[in-house]
Amino acid sequence: MSLEPICLNERIDRKFAGARQMSEIEYFYSAHSAFAYLGSKRFMEIAKAGDRTITHKPYDLARGIAGVGSTRTRDRPKNHRAYYFRREIDRWAEHRNAPVMDGYPKHHWNDMTLANGMLIAAALQNANIDPLAHAMLEGHWLNNANLANTETLEALATSVNVDPLPLLDAALTSEVAEIYERNTQEAIKRSVFGSPTYFVDGDMFYGQDHLEMVERALRQPYKESNYV
Repeated sequence: MSLEPICLNERIDRKFAGARQMSEIEYFYSAHSAFAYLGSKRFMEIAKAGDRTITHKPYDLARGIAGVGSTRTRDRPKNHRAYYFRREIDRWAEHRNAPVMDGYPKHHWNDMTLANGMLIAAALQNANIDPLAHAMLEGHWLNNANLANTETLEALATSVNVDPLPLLDAALTSEVAEIYERNTQEAIKRSVFGSPTYFVDGDMFYGQDHLEMVERALRQPYKESNYV
């Protein structure tokens, strides 16, 4: 099933915005996302200071990018990749005090279904998902962690005092798979361009470089505008 991305001047489809609780920030990302990692610690600080809970929505990033008409990272021009996926990563790593390894993690292009499914299972089981998500992102981009490996995921969860076994048992179940698919289709429908994307009361902020705007929106929403 394919879904056409909505026009942004529809302001994120009112049936979504009207259903959200004012106490949450919706968070679309994938467990291996470089820019989700770079913003992760700061984002969680902002949410805590704003007395907001984070609603984690891990999704299939490759399918989501294609679904909104963008080009996946590996297929972008070399100069684009050199700037956005190296220079920008290095500068933001320094700016956010979120150190990264040199180059891409060895296992970066592995299937992230297990890792993202583990995060969805954590949300379902009311496990402490915030530090688990950060541990995966940091482990991947700082320590070259293979997020498709069960033993690696066990170690990362244990490092933040989260019991990995119930989460791994549930990660590939049909219930989790349905939520993963729903998150992916919702991301496409709501024009989520990539990871990370945050929604504050229905207003979309794409990229961790907009976290200061997320912080402001928690205090004072931005005026609506008409755009296409």
